[in-house]
Amino acid sequence: MRKLFLLNFAITNVNNNDSMPLILTRSDVMSVLTMKDCMEVVEQAFLELFNKTADLPLRTAIKPEGGVSLYMPAYLRESKTLAFKLVTVYKDNPEKFNMPTTIGTVLLQDHETGKVICIMDGGYLTAVRTGAASGIATKYLARNGEGLTAGIFGAGVQAKMQLWAVAEARAIESAMVYDVSMEAAMEFAVEMSEKLSIEVVAASSPQSLLDADILCLATSSATPLFDGMLVKPGTHINGIGSHSPGARELDTAIIKRSKFVGDSREACFAEAGDIIIPLNEGAITADHFYAELGEIIKGSKASRLNDDEITIFKSNGLAIQDAATAKLIYERAKAVGIGIEVEI
Repeated sequence: MRKLFLLNFAITNVNNNDSMPLILTRSDVMSVLTMKDCMEVVEQAFLELFNKTADLPLRTAIKPEGGVSLYMPAYLRESKTLAFKLVTVYKDNPEKFNMPTTIGTVLLQDHETGKVICIMDGGYLTAVRTGAASGIATKYLARNGEGLTAGIFGAGVQAKMQLWAVAEARAIESAMVYDVSMEAAMEFAVEMSEKLSIEVVAASSPQSLLDADILCLATSSATPLFDGMLVKPGTHINGIGSHSPGARELDTAIIKRSKFVGDSREACFAEAGDIIIPLNEGAITADHFYAELGEIIKGSKASRLNDDEITIFKSNGLAIQDAATAKLIYERAKAVGIGIEVEI
C-alpha cells in the first residue's frame, strides 16, 4: 500500500513539474516576438471580437495611494486563449525606487484548467501589440501605392512600434518624426532608419508631418497636436496616445472630416476623448463612429471608399490583443526552449 502511495506521489510530482509556469523576461519576449507575426494573431483576435467568441470586460482600475493598477482580462474561445494583463502606473517610481513609471505583466492560463502556465513581462508585448493594431488598421484603411510617407508624432517606444507596423502594412518610402525633444526625435530617426532601411528624418514642427500619407500619434499630450483643417485628403491616421475622456490628440475638425473606426465602440465611448469631446460639444453624434476594426476586417463595413477619404483608427488597447500576443510568445518560447520554469 505504501509503495502504491509513493508511486502515485511521484507521478503527481512529474505532472506538476511538466506544467510549472514558465517565466519570460523582457529579453525573452523580444527574442521571439516579431511585428509581422503579432499582426497576424491580433487580426484574428479582432475577428473573434466581431464573431462574439471573445469575452472582453472593460479594464478595471484600482487606485491605491500613489498610483493606479489596471486589470485587463480576456478569453478567446476559438483560439482557446485565456489571459490577463496587469498594468501599474506609479509616477513617483523613478525618483523614489529607481523603477519605471509604468510596469506591465501578463499571465497566460491553461483554458481547460485555469492554471497559470506563463508569467511574462508585458512592456514590450504591449508596445508591439499596440503597433500591430495600427498596422492592421493601416492595411485596411490607408491608401495603397508606391512612394508612401509616414509622419510619427512622438519618439518613444510606442512611436517606434507604430512606424514598424505601418511599414509592415504598406510600402513606406520615407518617414518624419516630431517630438518635443529634438534629441529624442533624432535618436528615433537614426534607429528606425537602420531598422527599416528607409529614410527617417526628425522634423522641427508638428505641421511638417501633415504632408505624410499616414500619420501615427503616440504622445502623452492631452490637447490636439495639430489643426485638423490642415490634414490633406486621403490621409490615414492612427491615434494611440490619449486614453481618457478628457484628453485628446485629435481636434474636433479632423474628427468631423474623417471616417472614424475604433478598436471597440464601447471602449471609445468610455475612454477616448478624441471622440467623446466632440460628441459632448455637439459637433458630432454617436453615429459618427463608423465601425469597429473587426467589422472592417470581416468586410461587414466597407473600408476606404476612395483616395480622398480621410480615415482615423482610434486605439484604446484591448486585452484580446494582449491575450493573443501572449499565447504566440509562449508557444514560440516553448519551441526554442527559452525561459525559466518555476514551481509555485
